[in-house]
Amino acid sequence: QMVDPTLAEMGKNLNEAMKMLEDNQRKAEEENEKYARKDIPGPLQGSGQDMVSILQLVQNLMHGEEEEESSQAYRLQNVGEQGHMALLGHSLAAYISVLDRERLRKLTTRILSDTTLWLCRLFRYENGSAYYHEDDREGLLKICRLVIHTRYEDYTVEGFNVLYTKQPVIYISSAARTGLGQALCNQLGLPLSCMCRVPCNTMFGSQHQMDVALLDRLIKDDVESGKLPLLLVANAGTPGAGHTDKLGRLKELCEQYNMWLHVEGVNLATLALGYVSSSVLAATKCDSMTLTLGSWLGLPAVPAVTLYRHEDPSLSLAAGLTSSQPVEKLRALPLWLSLQYLGHDGIVERIKHASQLSQRLLENLKNLDFIKTSVEDELSSPVVVFKFFQKYLNRDQTPHAAQASTIQHPIISNEGHIYDTFNQWLGEQLAQLVPASGVDVVELEDEGTCVRFSPLMTSAVLGTEIQDVDQLVDCLKMKIPVLTSTLQLREEFEQEVRRTVGLLYVEDLSWPGLGVVRYSYHSDEKNHEKQEKELEKINTELLKKLNELESDLTFSLGPEFGGQKNCVYIGMVTEDLDVSELVETIAATGREIEENSRLLENMTEVVRKGIQEAQLQLQKANEERLLEEGLLRQIPVVGSVLNWFSPFQASPKGRTFNLTAGSLESTESTYVSKAQGTGTTPPPTPTSSLAKQRLPGQKIFKRSLRNSDAFSETSSVSHCDDLEKMDQRPPTLCPGQEQRPPETEKTEQQKEVAQTTSKDTEDIQSDCTKVEEQESQR
Repeated sequence: QMVDPTLAEMGKNLNEAMKMLEDNQRKAEEENEKYARKDIPGPLQGSGQDMVSILQLVQNLMHGEEEEESSQAYRLQNVGEQGHMALLGHSLAAYISVLDRERLRKLTTRILSDTTLWLCRLFRYENGSAYYHEDDREGLLKICRLVIHTRYEDYTVEGFNVLYTKQPVIYISSAARTGLGQALCNQLGLPLSCMCRVPCNTMFGSQHQMDVALLDRLIKDDVESGKLPLLLVANAGTPGAGHTDKLGRLKELCEQYNMWLHVEGVNLATLALGYVSSSVLAATKCDSMTLTLGSWLGLPAVPAVTLYRHEDPSLSLAAGLTSSQPVEKLRALPLWLSLQYLGHDGIVERIKHASQLSQRLLENLKNLDFIKTSVEDELSSPVVVFKFFQKYLNRDQTPHAAQASTIQHPIISNEGHIYDTFNQWLGEQLAQLVPASGVDVVELEDEGTCVRFSPLMTSAVLGTEIQDVDQLVDCLKMKIPVLTSTLQLREEFEQEVRRTVGLLYVEDLSWPGLGVVRYSYHSDEKNHEKQEKELEKINTELLKKLNELESDLTFSLGPEFGGQKNCVYIGMVTEDLDVSELVETIAATGREIEENSRLLENMTEVVRKGIQEAQLQLQKANEERLLEEGLLRQIPVVGSVLNWFSPFQASPKGRTFNLTAGSLESTESTYVSKAQGTGTTPPPTPTSSLAKQRLPGQKIFKRSLRNSDAFSETSSVSHCDDLEKMDQRPPTLCPGQEQRPPETEKTEQQKEVAQTTSKDTEDIQSDCTKVEEQESQR
């Protein structure tokens, strides 16, 4: 068959354009052009540019931040051929719109009728009409307008006056999308009092299903108060947990009060499968439903579809569900092309693959300890929500009790906050380690923070496979021991810190780790700002020293926003952590930094005062020398003659500065003995004695476990006894060698103090020596 040359050229150009845009390998000159042009807008060229140059510019704009946003580049690479068909539909829609009116009408009618028929048969919605829209909330908005036109006969003429006499009420679930009710009221021009939020079950059934009995009472109260129940929005897969409302009972209730039932949710995708759960199958009897095929099938830029049943086409036209403009009907063209490209089997296979991924993950989660799931139907749930949960330190608790299908929120509020923090960290770690899984973190009203796996919304775009789910489970198995160990050791760490002098435990429930500690000291300084600076200096140096240790722990300043100041944040730990040694090391290191800081500060003050005293004594010595020598000897010529006839003999009076005593002393003993005395021995600088005997290859803060495969309990005890004997045994001496006490190791800060002290001593001694030389010359 002959193909229109324009259509063939369009398809060829689109194919070449997509290949060029998806090509991430750029030449060197293109790299230079990207950095040269940057994002500075330039003038519009008068001669114009060819398509290749324009597409190169688009490519640079798309991949300009590729290194920082690799996830977006990954999504672009997985558009696929079915995505190309959807993109081609937008180009064809623009081309078809230039046809003559009659030909355009016939073509758009065929496209719209075909797509609507295929979708109604695919999702078991008989005798339905379709409205195609870009915003997934726009379909519900048009349905609300349709119901208002249907229930208020004079609405077209009277407008809001009709609504004022009998106020309409729209009912939505408390588990619905955030801001849905407010958006509807704003677009419809209704007050927020027209929106009624129906609570979910709290005693029976799922915690995310609408309470039907309470809804019945709310409707009765509204009817008695003169209001008009208008529409009910139900969920076939809540946005958070993916649970389905009792659609059968809700439909009966809507028929009783002549209300419209609208259903939306991700579980509606399972209507295309061979086996459908009864709860979701009841959605086929509702008055309208919204389908988001773009995310389910991985089709970019395809519209959402709202299927509805209504007999009066004039009211549908008034509500905006149908349009007399043929161009408006071309919205269905990208979907029309994509559905033909995939076919019935291809569509069902994609949805089935996503459901199998959920079942694979759910089966693996049942075998994991300390993992609880919130799943409505374990046989066919397309959304899996799970969280880490462990009851506090109950040794008799069996780990398999965590396999219950309902998540119980902790009673203790602090415990609940801690679990939310840990699950937030777990979700972020899993999303980072296995990006192809598409897991995210969700906040649920009753369960708190959970990890959600919804492959119907992500697998088609990310290309999620079975091996990605297995990798997700493996990563989860590696993280669970870390979570349990950290949770068990948090209380011990808090107790150790609180009983340790000099350390302050800071409670930060939003920190996923062992805990937060701050080194504090008692100071008589009244200047609070100066004290805070000293505290910040000590804790900053403490963090630096802790990070220099060879350990598996992570020490940091905490989160960038919302964290406590002047604190050391300790991350996740393992079960072999020696908490007492960790706390002791932190305290000893902090004391060492504080003492060295004070020693340096005191020594600087002593040296400064010593220099001032030396200057005063030198001035006093000069005055005494003038009195002894007389005034005549100070005259240049007369003094020289007088000194030649009668030399003046004066004993040199020198001074030396003793750093140990912090005072000036006479140098008379130095001139008598012809040797400088060492003075008293300074006290040793305090150091931390935390060097414990460790097994070969054992890192700091680690303790050997009793059930370890490498060392048995007996061998560990015997090895420790041998180490103690070796400590008590005197060292072997060589002939002629004397036994010396071990020298105390000096830290870098102590060496710095010693170097500063020696330098100040040399400066003072050099000043004193110069004074003595001047005196001897005179």
